[in-house]
Amino acid sequence: MESRIRALREQLSRHNHKYYIDNSPEISDAEFDRLMRELADLEAAHPELDDPLSPTRRVGSDLTGDGVGTGGNGGSAGDVSGGFTAGSGGGFASVVHRWPMLSLANTYSMEDVADFCRRVEADTDENVEYVCELKFDGTAISLSYHNGALTGAATRGDGVRGDDVTDNVRTIRSIPLKLSGGDLPASFEIRGEILMPLAAFERLNAERTEAGEAAFANPRNAAAGSLKLQSPSAVARRGLDAFLYGVAGDGLPFATHSESLDAARRWGFRVSEHTRTCRSLDEINAYIAKTDALRHSLPYATDGVVIKVNSFALQRRLGMTAKSPRWAVAYKFAAERALSRLKSVEFSVGRTGAVTPVANLEPVQLAGTTVRRASMHNADQIALLDLRVGDAVWVEKGGEIIPKITGVELSERPAESATLQFPTTCPACGAALVRIEGEARHYCPNQNHCPPQIVGRIAHFVSRRAMDIDGLGEETIALLVAQGLASTPADLYSLRAADLSPLPRLGEKSAAGIVEGVARSRRVPFARVLFALGIRFVGETTARYLAAHFRTMDALAAASVEELAGAEEVGAKIAASIREYLSDPENLAILERLRAAGLRFEAEETARLSDALAGKNIVLSGSFAGHSRDELKALVELHGGKNQAAVAANTDLFLAGDKVGPAKLAKARKLNIEFIDEERFIELIGDKNPGDGETTGDKKAAAADSKIEKNPSQGRLF
Repeated sequence: MESRIRALREQLSRHNHKYYIDNSPEISDAEFDRLMRELADLEAAHPELDDPLSPTRRVGSDLTGDGVGTGGNGGSAGDVSGGFTAGSGGGFASVVHRWPMLSLANTYSMEDVADFCRRVEADTDENVEYVCELKFDGTAISLSYHNGALTGAATRGDGVRGDDVTDNVRTIRSIPLKLSGGDLPASFEIRGEILMPLAAFERLNAERTEAGEAAFANPRNAAAGSLKLQSPSAVARRGLDAFLYGVAGDGLPFATHSESLDAARRWGFRVSEHTRTCRSLDEINAYIAKTDALRHSLPYATDGVVIKVNSFALQRRLGMTAKSPRWAVAYKFAAERALSRLKSVEFSVGRTGAVTPVANLEPVQLAGTTVRRASMHNADQIALLDLRVGDAVWVEKGGEIIPKITGVELSERPAESATLQFPTTCPACGAALVRIEGEARHYCPNQNHCPPQIVGRIAHFVSRRAMDIDGLGEETIALLVAQGLASTPADLYSLRAADLSPLPRLGEKSAAGIVEGVARSRRVPFARVLFALGIRFVGETTARYLAAHFRTMDALAAASVEELAGAEEVGAKIAASIREYLSDPENLAILERLRAAGLRFEAEETARLSDALAGKNIVLSGSFAGHSRDELKALVELHGGKNQAAVAANTDLFLAGDKVGPAKLAKARKLNIEFIDEERFIELIGDKNPGDGETTGDKKAAAADSKIEKNPSQGRLF
């Protein structure tokens, strides 16, 4: 069995490289997933063969930050084999970079590039070669490898000390966990950029907007924020990518930077195919011009070109300043902008009540597209720019995606212009707007009687990832609301085909299809019903965790804010939003109507192995010798207990492993929570077979694994 597990790991790692690095897959996604399921089942049945470098780790675990990081693959605090040493930190362990991660000096003109080349060439009689690379708009990362295995990953931080994000980086599929090649150094670091592809960025922002959360301004912020999430499984779902561009180590067998990049490709790293060696300023200028045009067609954001001296010997001779190397410079592309005219401003109301100002512009060409509308963000931004209707405004594309107004050409301001006022009442229903402390947006609080909120909420309810009711587009829903046929999602379950068929663009067949779709939605699982309700900040992932944690709508409704915050992926802000929603009498009335209509308000039960932990709330923290955390969490539920993400007053047991999070530890002690270790936990669930000394946990691992919720496949997960 051990040989089969090893063979599957090697096979899947090779196919992962062919798919994500070489872009030449040899097997179908279905076959890849079949092999991955086989490996996951075997690993669950044989936890003694656990390997943190297994391809199954690509989806991440549900481990949340405990105030400590992994320190690499079991490295001690003083271990530098992985390239950095551990220190103390907040949500992530702080690590000291063995080689500082300096930032590059920026330049914004071709004259500055020419000056850089002149300074370099003044210090040598050689013909200087340069390597030109895309400047990726992401977040810098340093990866450490020892004997060909990934042992650590750290953010730039302040250049000297960064955060250990090893567990999160392991979920990024284009970063190899194991390397190949006969010329691998024993230990080295490789630096690069973690980024969020534009498609993933758009998908993430759509999900955040749907959940009532603020959208990320650009892919760079989204990548940086995703990398610092406390749950690796949440990081895995974000779709991060990476490019590597700099090898560091003692005694590396390379004379030039380009040679080191060629070796990195051989070893399995993703190195940009757009990197070029240039031998003159003219070639550098041509490269910059080419990539400036190319960047708009790339599937990721770039904001410039990095120019490096190729020779390592010359790099050493040129040396460093206190902040940056003298042998490299970053040329930043000028933000592409265009001058347009602000014709009017719309204040739209979303399903969560957020009021968003949108500028209507005279059409203008920008980054290859015609822009007619642009974001104005919020009242603060309008006031900061002193925007006025009729102004000539400068429009840029934020992160190369979202058009936004960045300035006003005051020389062209009409004499009669008046300061633009943000409305104080809802443009749709007239209710007085409110602004929540700490937030930049204004909201309409009239959620159950504001037409666009009603339409938006029903549209969200019927959407594919929620109740999945076909035939009800936003126009049809708006018509239902206008005709008085629907004002809440519960009204959909009272509709008859005869009510719908007379409406414009429907007819009997379409009406019958809608009624059938509504009837089918009664089979939708509880987690999706919870997501469909449109509770502010509760997206798909949070809804799944809530359903798994509380199991029923009644339990969720009865939970306090503290109890809600104890569930995975639920913090104080989300807990307060859920509590507010479930305290509103009108919302409760809608829920009762949905219950009466037959919607599922309970999660499907899984057969228990015992009731040994019935009624017990359990918090896990640290790492464990005999089981993974996912296995232990599954065993908690299989024996009747409930997992909590955070220590609370109702926590019954604190299951402690190695490197317990200090914050959780302190709170558990303060609340006098009972501590147990892994051995005591196994005794509590009766998982000991005295006859042969073998734990039945090994035999039941497959059952525990089946209880662990897997992420839905969107392409390959590994």
